[in-house]
Amino acid sequence: MDTRIDEIAERIYRISTFVPEIAPPAGFTFNQFLVDAEEPLIFHTGMRSLFPAVSEAVGRVLPVERLRWVTFGHVEADECGAMNEFLAAAPHARVAHNTLGCLVSLNDLADRPPVPMDDGEVLDLGGRQVRRRVRNINTAHVPHGWEARVLFEEQTRTLFCGDLFTHLGNGPAVTDADLVESALESEGLFRQTSCLTAAATALRSLAELRPRTLAVMHGSSFHGDGAAALNALADGLEERFGPESGFVGLPSALAGPHP
Repeated sequence: MDTRIDEIAERIYRISTFVPEIAPPAGFTFNQFLVDAEEPLIFHTGMRSLFPAVSEAVGRVLPVERLRWVTFGHVEADECGAMNEFLAAAPHARVAHNTLGCLVSLNDLADRPPVPMDDGEVLDLGGRQVRRRVRNINTAHVPHGWEARVLFEEQTRTLFCGDLFTHLGNGPAVTDADLVESALESEGLFRQTSCLTAAATALRSLAELRPRTLAVMHGSSFHGDGAAALNALADGLEERFGPESGFVGLPSALAGPHP
């Protein structure tokens, strides 16, 4: 496995571990995102087995113990498996998630009480010259998970979109190339989206934010017209997997062991 770190927007860093054994021959990336602010935030933790590599990468930007916020899209091993490892390494850090996620899972799973966030609530990360604010946006069952949510960083207009736009391979950290077709191909392989109607509605609603950067959990991030990309993904999901598409398929298991 190879873990690298790249700045994809101003003081926002993508930490990426490529695992060629998953979904070969293309392989699969697991990405976390670090916001360097007065109160630093990490979005996704990776699995527990990735904690040494991810925390080492964080340390190239700032001391791990400075982390104040541990966040993620939904409760799943690659999203929050190393949550408590980060809480142990950063004594002042707190988990922040939507209220539902705290009630159904995180009040029990997190080693310190999590901070619940309402839909649309903003977390102020501070900053002397540039103030960083991230907005919680609930996206129930999109792409999956009752407690699913995304975060939007207002200054750089970066949407931390989790599993949305998932695609295979080990491409560049950030690209201006179209990700939609690759994401639709991956959806056909994995069938990760749990509710097509909710997904299309959520994607079009997120497009209204007009993000400039899409921070993608699996694959390259995107810089450009985020609204157009989100709307195109909504259209593509409906056309390829909707009731009139004729698509029939079962989820394909990820080949190979997880790291």
